Amino acid sequence: MTEAAGGRAVARRARRRACWLAPAIALGLACTIGAAGAAPAVPAAPGSAVQLEALTWPELAERVAGGATTVLVPIGGTEQNGPHMVLGKHNVRVKALAEGIARALDHTLVAPVLAYVPEGAIDPPAAHMRFAGTISIPEAAFESLLESTARSLRRHGFREVVLLGDHGGYQKSLDKVAGKLNREWAGDPAASRCRVHALSEYYRAAQAGHAELLAARGFGAAEIGSHAGLADTALTLAIDPSLVRLDKLQQAAAAGQRGGVYGDPRRATAELGQPGVDRIVAASVAAIRERTRLR
Repeated sequence: MTEAAGGRAVARRARRRACWLAPAIALGLACTIGAAGAAPAVPAAPGSAVQLEALTWPELAERVAGGATTVLVPIGGTEQNGPHMVLGKHNVRVKALAEGIARALDHTLVAPVLAYVPEGAIDPPAAHMRFAGTISIPEAAFESLLESTARSLRRHGFREVVLLGDHGGYQKSLDKVAGKLNREWAGDPAASRCRVHALSEYYRAAQAGHAELLAARGFGAAEIGSHAGLADTALTLAIDPSLVRLDKLQQAAAAGQRGGVYGDPRRATAELGQPGVDRIVAASVAAIRERTRLR
């Protein structure tokens, strides 16, 4: 099999494996069958949608009144991911994973993705800002955005606001905002009190948890990597193979840290990433259930 044919086969398998995530990845878009002019797919009924932005305000109010009072806030980031993965990797990934978590929980909705996060100093550029396309905002602005988002959701009747951070650089900010708001709202009546959860279990499963699975299969730490390496690339392939340029994997490995790659993505496949997807969803669902069971 040629390298190109192998790449196409990997992509086909990834699409089949990730079909349960398709509504989150292509929300509101009809899948065409072959040529242009094919009949569009029928939109999902409002009662089955979990993405807040896919609902009208009366539909949302009805869902909240009916008991859907948990909302997930997916947080991504717009940053370099080596020469082989797109800048919006985190945003697509966290939206798809949040939808999977919401559907497993039931009575849970998903807020729009927060795509602008701290990525390093802008001038002079530091960290990911050294690479074209990365967008960074100050930490204070990011925390203000998180706080206002949670306050808005509380105003609309949500009682459990869960922050899902797909990027490691801002995890402390999630904890800080959750702590501040929980202290402020602690005096509210227990039955109507809104709580904010910085779900560290999500990020731990995506990083250490997935790395453990790969290590158990014989991959070394240098190959698994911490950013744009084997683990990161495999996870992304499992969710949406179109985010990865398979013909650039060799270039990414050769570029290494100079090219924004920490690890070696050359052996990444959707099959290696799918157990990571499963672990993230399972760990997040279990953690949310545990945190909210005493409500």
